Amino acid sequence: MILHSNIIGEGRPFVILHGFLGMSDNWKTLGLQFAEAPFEVHLIDQRNHGHSFHSQEFNYDVLVEDLKNYCDEHNLENIILLGHSMGGKTAMLFATKYPELVDKLLIADISPRFYPVHHDGILEGLSALNFDVIKTRGEADTVLSRFISDMGIRQFLLKNLYWKEKGKLALRMNLEVLKEEVAEIGEALPSQATFEKDTLFLRGDRSEYISIDDETIIVSHFPKAKITTISNAGHWLHAENPKEFFDAVMGFVK
Repeated sequence: MILHSNIIGEGRPFVILHGFLGMSDNWKTLGLQFAEAPFEVHLIDQRNHGHSFHSQEFNYDVLVEDLKNYCDEHNLENIILLGHSMGGKTAMLFATKYPELVDKLLIADISPRFYPVHHDGILEGLSALNFDVIKTRGEADTVLSRFISDMGIRQFLLKNLYWKEKGKLALRMNLEVLKEEVAEIGEALPSQATFEKDTLFLRGDRSEYISIDDETIIVSHFPKAKITTISNAGHWLHAENPKEFFDAVMGFVK
């Protein structure tokens, strides 16, 4: 099965992978800007997310093979590959496995190291959404607010809501499998995996996902890596400071 995507613009292929519990739609605004640069932007839904297929299998090896199949299907090579968070881990592993397909690699706010599970509150909140009772987005937000105080994160999660049928809301993501396999999200890049081409790591100045200590491990896997910090931004740096994020990306890919 081939991943669902939204393809915008014409030019060199620029592939973007969203993070855990996200979807391609989260990147639409920036995707349109990249398309004008000009690039052929591929906003991809990873498996069990967005409009892509659901599967019981969920780990970085299968996410990488999904992307390889997608590139084969669309005859993509020499791609610019950008991944955020979970998408960044997919992008890192893909680049180390298929370096011939990747020209430049960009990783948004994630390091190659292991991360312990830390999405418990979010998954608990999503599990508490009973769509036999909840009939509006506002009602869903009220339930989520008991578990997640940050309104920005709730808005991000609520993008997953859709009308399954008239009067019946549902979540696009495969919540059951994502809950079951959540530990996979934090897996480290294999110790021997390396990518020798130009790589840019972008971190939010208010985020703790990439620390000073991570710089050594980043360079051990990505010898040509540069690390840049986006100001006034946390983990969702592309949404919190889109202008500075866009400029940093453009400065690197041009």
